[in-house]
Amino acid sequence: MAKKNASQWDFGELFPRETRPPERKVLSVSELTAQVRCILEQHVGRVWVTGEVTNLSTQRSGHMYFTLKDAGAQLNCVLFRSEPMAHRALLQDGQKLLIQGDITVYEARGQYQLIVRSVELQGTGALQIAFDRLKQKLQAEGLFAPERKRPLPRFPQRIGLVTSPTGAAIRDVLHVIRRRNPALEIVLAPCRVQGDGAAREIAAAIRLLNEFAAGRADPKAPGAPGLDLILITRGGGSIEDLWAFNEEIVARAIFDSAVPVVSGVGHEIDFTIADFVADLRAATPSAAAEIITEGVFSSCAFVSQASGRLQHLLRQRLRDKQEEFEDAARRLARMHPRRRFNEWLQRLDDLHASLLRCVQSGARSQKLVADNLVRRLLRIRPGQLLKQRRELLIQEVQRLHEQVRHRWRERQNRFETLQTRLRLLGPEQVLARGYSITTDAATGRVIRDAADVKAGQRLKTRLRRGTLLSRAEKAEPET
Repeated sequence: MAKKNASQWDFGELFPRETRPPERKVLSVSELTAQVRCILEQHVGRVWVTGEVTNLSTQRSGHMYFTLKDAGAQLNCVLFRSEPMAHRALLQDGQKLLIQGDITVYEARGQYQLIVRSVELQGTGALQIAFDRLKQKLQAEGLFAPERKRPLPRFPQRIGLVTSPTGAAIRDVLHVIRRRNPALEIVLAPCRVQGDGAAREIAAAIRLLNEFAAGRADPKAPGAPGLDLILITRGGGSIEDLWAFNEEIVARAIFDSAVPVVSGVGHEIDFTIADFVADLRAATPSAAAEIITEGVFSSCAFVSQASGRLQHLLRQRLRDKQEEFEDAARRLARMHPRRRFNEWLQRLDDLHASLLRCVQSGARSQKLVADNLVRRLLRIRPGQLLKQRRELLIQEVQRLHEQVRHRWRERQNRFETLQTRLRLLGPEQVLARGYSITTDAATGRVIRDAADVKAGQRLKTRLRRGTLLSRAEKAEPET
């Protein structure tokens, strides 16, 4: 309640204490964005998000930027080059993915984004993608190389059989072998061929048969080894049923086998990773048994000769501490200075893209100027102008030659006129009219006055024709 006024000049407090407005706290844009970022990272953190990939772009720095969208919203995502992830190939426009990442804010733009940590597919398509990826990986390592395929023995005496003892495949194989080569010995390594753990049992059975072959081999009798070959087989089924033969552990076991391996898994249209790694692939279990007994049955050649074997590849990594390692990696990612560095790299990518747009805009402007100049040049038609100037030059040259000839004729006529006048004024013409020229015979001086002649002086007179020599007797000057 406001206090009571003491006088007419005491107006009291302008705002009573209970109605005074609170003080305002003003934040800068950077401070507000930093608070939003902290709230998102603390309360949301790492999440799994599903959606469709669009606007995928890969910068020269190796970072990948894309948008994850669904029917109602979209989310900006970034995958840094330094992020260790094996499924980068899954990132394609239009691909529906399940993505794990950390929610954060890119402060330079004030927008929230997802920093991608892992990518997965959903449904049966994931199995096909995993199949193709493992196939490409093993092919790049040389596990499918034709040059490492070993020839099968022409007349096998003992073989190892890896299959289920209760399946239809073993009955088909035994039926064909009894019919085509009853003397063939079979060492069975029973295992499961479907379900969880089946891949490990198949790989263990292959290794067990290799140990059996090494223990039974007699170095003094190289023609009678412990095992001539190993047959891996089972009946047909879906891709899930045959998936145990698409596991990497089985492919590694076949590749490491010292005994040639024949794969007869599924039906003719079924292909597994084991088929590509094995030394020989048969379409069905019965076809595999026929191939093995073909040497005894018909004495025909099996396969073309092959030479050499590739070196063993790296063993599979231990996974017992994988979860602990991932937890440590997540903690390190939140505290690592690389995070700030990645943001700087993202900002650098933005600036680089802006620079490219400016360069392209400038190039388009210069191209437009060049096109305008070309059109102007075409309108001027320099070829026609050059032709006109050449014709004008020829006319001027002709006119110059004509003027030179005219001037030369004028000069020649004047020269002839002057020559005629000179000839008329010359002494020869005067002498021709009867005049003569008298000179002192001794000095050749022309005598113009009789007073200059002395008596007895020798004179020389030139006539039109010839000269006269005389001596003066007397000079009579003109009075």
